[in-house]
Amino acid sequence: MNITSEDRWRDLRPDPENDTPLYLQLARKLGHAIHDNRWNPGEALPSERVLSEALGVSRITARKAIALLVEQGLIRRTQGAGSFITPRYEDPLSRLSSFSEMLRRRGFTPSSQWLAREIVPANRDEVIRLGLSPAAAVTRLRRLRLADGIVMAVENSTFPASVIPDPHAIGDSLYSYLEQRGLTIVRALQHFRAVNASDEIAQQMSIAPNEALLLITRVGYTADQRAIELTDTYCRNDYYDFVAELRK
Repeated sequence: MNITSEDRWRDLRPDPENDTPLYLQLARKLGHAIHDNRWNPGEALPSERVLSEALGVSRITARKAIALLVEQGLIRRTQGAGSFITPRYEDPLSRLSSFSEMLRRRGFTPSSQWLAREIVPANRDEVIRLGLSPAAAVTRLRRLRLADGIVMAVENSTFPASVIPDPHAIGDSLYSYLEQRGLTIVRALQHFRAVNASDEIAQQMSIAPNEALLLITRVGYTADQRAIELTDTYCRNDYYDFVAELRK
């Protein structure tokens, strides 16, 4: 269904007969429109003046509505440039695919910035979770995950060194590299928990220290049920939506 510019404006108009404050009505309507993809990720919002004139509300109402959505992470403000719809990454929990693949499917341009690629002795946790011998070596990878140039996550991955003997040979997609080596990950177990950003991660993500993040720990398995991947991904909570469909 094609959505015209007039449709988008009409759907945002608050109802003056409604007891709910106008700014809350506007914030809710705009929030629903963003979630329904009526406003595209990264799209610039009109100025407060244009919003107020188009919707028949005061500039104070428009300002308070936008401020509320900024607080909720749906809109981001860039000094000197204006307000923009925050890119959001919706991840179906039942689908196993790479970060790059999922972003491309949603119209984003994925990229990565490597922070570290090294082969080191496995620690105790890696030995246990990947079923390695105590003397085994592992390949550790640390990188920033970006969508349209915005850092969305910090990712720490560990693999047996035999799986990735040359970490600098990995291109844009880690999972594509594994598939080329005949080591496709076909199943994964993921655990989710809330954490606070350390000073280091906050600086890498350009967020405030101790800001709430979602930590996803993944163990990935090959077709022969061999655990080869242990990944911790620290996700910005204002960019990620996780969707699960439940059936009875």
